[in-house]
Amino acid sequence: MREVKDIFQNMSAEDNKNVSVCANCGKEGANNICNKCQSVKYCNAVCKKVHKKKHKKDCEEHIRLAAEKRDEELKLAAELHDAKLFKQPPPADDCPICFLRMPSLESGSIYYTCCGKVICSGCSYAPVYDDQGNEVDNQKCPYCRTPSPTEGEAVEREKKRMHLDDPIAIYHKGVYYRDGMNDYPQDYVKALELWHRAAELGHAGAYTRIGYLYHQGNGIEVDKKKAMYYYELGAIQGNAMARHNLGNKEYRADNMDRAVKHWMIAVRSGHDDSLNNIKEMYLQGDATKEDYTKALQLYQTYLGEIKSGQRDKAAAADERNRYY
Repeated sequence: MREVKDIFQNMSAEDNKNVSVCANCGKEGANNICNKCQSVKYCNAVCKKVHKKKHKKDCEEHIRLAAEKRDEELKLAAELHDAKLFKQPPPADDCPICFLRMPSLESGSIYYTCCGKVICSGCSYAPVYDDQGNEVDNQKCPYCRTPSPTEGEAVEREKKRMHLDDPIAIYHKGVYYRDGMNDYPQDYVKALELWHRAAELGHAGAYTRIGYLYHQGNGIEVDKKKAMYYYELGAIQGNAMARHNLGNKEYRADNMDRAVKHWMIAVRSGHDDSLNNIKEMYLQGDATKEDYTKALQLYQTYLGEIKSGQRDKAAAADERNRYY
């Protein structure tokens, strides 16, 4: 019996699970496992009862060690998750014409269904010249020079782009189904399906839309855990709105440090609402002066990266068109 006891003391709980020797009598073929620690086996309930008193101390120790191991694994998993979540996302794409960083606001760029390119507003509204330097009709795509389509033609072009696995075209069709526009019926389930496809093809904004559907319960059942999961996927891929939403969630949970970290990354991507939130936290004493100063610097860096004379002219023209 002493030999049996020595064998089990020198084995780990994982090893014991694979042993079929009774911890009480030493006979092989044991398959009645201890329900508490699951580290030893017995021939039957009788052997388990006889050995209960002797096993009690080892059982408690196995349970304690297993709990410590689980805690360490959970802590490590949380650390690895945060390292991935708070890593600075990849930089935004540059305009394929002027090669400046693309503005984060949707109004700062235009998607062209002819070639599938996203062009910044400055290049979209800028004059187009031929190879002799003469200004030509600018009602064409600045990239491939295809004439501008009618609304119906644009929808048909997007359908063709979808067959080429263009994530933006697929994302847009999801929007059409969500809003019931362009002759598509309102269908949230179809929108969700399309956004999943666009997200898998690299469209970070699609993850954010999916998260919003689950958060609001538009056409589907509310699921806050799923909403946060998809916001995280969008944030990791660089979507500033998803990052902003994660900051809001942490702020409501009173996790001020995590909220600031999320909003700081969003500010670096040009999200001014996140900048304003950090400012409010500073005024309320929930963020430091250094936090707010850093946020201002990051936002100024972003503005410097996207600024150009052409974009300023395009923004001014767009502003005038709103009133005239």
